[in-house]
Amino acid sequence: MEAPSFDEILAAAARLKGAVEHTPFVHSRTLSRLTGAEIFLKFENLQFTASFKERGALNRLFALSEAERRRGVIAMSAGNHAQAVAYHAARLGVRAVIVMPRGSPNSKIRNTEVHGAQVVLEGDSLAEAGRHAREIAAREHLVFVHPYEDRLIVAGQGTVGLEMLEAVPELDVLVVPVGGGGLISGIAIAAKALKKDIQVYGVESKTYPSMHQRLAGLPVRVGGDTIAEGIAVKDVGELAFDVVRRLVEEVFVVEEETIERAVMTLIEIEKTVAEGAGAAGLAALLEQPQRFAGKRVGIPISGGNIDSRVLASVLMRGLVRDGRLVRLRVVMPDVSGSLAKVAAMIAEAGGNIVEVQHQRIFGTASVRTPEVEFLVETREREHTEALVALLEKSGVKVTLS
Repeated sequence: MEAPSFDEILAAAARLKGAVEHTPFVHSRTLSRLTGAEIFLKFENLQFTASFKERGALNRLFALSEAERRRGVIAMSAGNHAQAVAYHAARLGVRAVIVMPRGSPNSKIRNTEVHGAQVVLEGDSLAEAGRHAREIAAREHLVFVHPYEDRLIVAGQGTVGLEMLEAVPELDVLVVPVGGGGLISGIAIAAKALKKDIQVYGVESKTYPSMHQRLAGLPVRVGGDTIAEGIAVKDVGELAFDVVRRLVEEVFVVEEETIERAVMTLIEIEKTVAEGAGAAGLAALLEQPQRFAGKRVGIPISGGNIDSRVLASVLMRGLVRDGRLVRLRVVMPDVSGSLAKVAAMIAEAGGNIVEVQHQRIFGTASVRTPEVEFLVETREREHTEALVALLEKSGVKVTLS
């Protein structure tokens, strides 16, 4: 399958005008100071289904013949493509069946069903879900809508790059998350057509570096838990692989912890929610700021569909990692008022006590000296160190953990 041309991306943009959001593309002054680059963010998490996938899905659905519309469509997806196909198929009056891997985030399953699609959970990976989807497609004569191995899909995704360069023509670099490769290949085609010397980089999670491994001529060995399930793809598209090999400078592999940091950074600084895959571009800059220092960098926040429980864990883990949420283990005499005195000292030092656990049985040296564990919120690591120093100066035996 050949990649779409720049003209096909322009045609997709004309078809999609008014049917999907022309999302904001704005300069982030704070992130620019943080990374040393001039960062511009494309808020694709503000699409109705909270991801860029609407562009490709709708462009593909617009191309259905009347006979194909009557038959209906089927897709396999970890979530965002599922919601995009479900939502726009419902708008067009087309039946949609979505096969999702078991273990897909509950929020993405629920949101896909809300849009009226029939959801089938099958397989432990996107590849297994895809095989099952093709079996259903053959049996029920449904049109298979692939999430990335389709030139109409890729052309639709390419409109993201088109909008970025039209808004800020002086961009030097684009940093794009890579799953199956539909987004980065579409963006690369559009960007290189508009500005020949622009650099395009991809980003994958360390647990699923499929494109990185293929480009290096290595066997694809991926798997494991990841916060970026939207780009947890074992088999990248052949169409995308060819485009990335020709037009993309490099595909970075970033740590899971860095993706978590990026999710938290976008919430704290930009007040916007990104899923793991959606924050991968920023993660690359947080991990390798020297590669982009002084350059004008465009980053698509490709999606915002993150499970609430996962998001809560990311935020709490981030506080712990930054030294803003700490556990203080304090051994104190078992006398009236001792707990209140330590709590008062923590408050005096500016610490906010979130939780207190009084331990009299396990882990104590003596029944007369119980251990109390304080979960304390502080401003930063230096503030924590000052708080501990104050307690120790007052004669309190404290262990930071």
